[in-house]
Amino acid sequence: MTTHGWLIPPPAEPSKSREDFAQERVAKVAWLTEQGLLKSERIRQALLKVPREDFIPHLYRDYAYLEVPLPLPGQQSTISCPHSYPLFYEPLGLDQGHRFMEVGLGSGYGTAVAREVVGDEGLVVAVEIDPVTFAFAKENLDRLGYRDVVLVNADGGLGYPQLGPYDRIAITAACPELPPPLIEQLAPDGRLIAPVVEHDVQMLVLLEKTAQGIKRRELCPVLYVSLRGVYGGSGGSGNT
Repeated sequence: MTTHGWLIPPPAEPSKSREDFAQERVAKVAWLTEQGLLKSERIRQALLKVPREDFIPHLYRDYAYLEVPLPLPGQQSTISCPHSYPLFYEPLGLDQGHRFMEVGLGSGYGTAVAREVVGDEGLVVAVEIDPVTFAFAKENLDRLGYRDVVLVNADGGLGYPQLGPYDRIAITAACPELPPPLIEQLAPDGRLIAPVVEHDVQMLVLLEKTAQGIKRRELCPVLYVSLRGVYGGSGGSGNT
């Protein structure tokens, strides 16, 4: 199966043990470090702690640590490749105590990783427009004990101003433009990261809200499904 340019492995009954997954998790974190994608010790420890396999649909569980997005329940929803999390969280400088908003809940895996990074002093709010994807992620997070994250089934492009402002915001779907409500909900000295479509190419963009104004920096080309809702383009919800 091919999804948005990615070749997805076929569904299969899982055969790997907890020990197998633990070894793969350690190896993946080591690889991310070797590739220069992973530098923060807090993000490293979070990736080592959160069992990615427990956020994967049953028939794709054995592929949890492959560098491919995997399909999720919902409309064109996916869980991102493992490297996508440090790719987003490192430029954000996500750290202990931050108030963090995630747009695009996916499987809940990124939400769990972010919760481990920000710690008890921080806050994680995740917004997902697709009710089926939302229910899948909520079940995963509840089952694994992440019940203090705030989950919102709504249009992520509108954010969640009730708990703002946020120190860090990640949009995990491609936008034609950065949604103004999310920029408004960004705290002073805050950072926002998102894939933005420019001339038919998706570019990962980092926004910083400084005293001198908004600073924007392009990081690298990426491939994500489209943001849905008021500020979305065509296509589905989720992240790849």
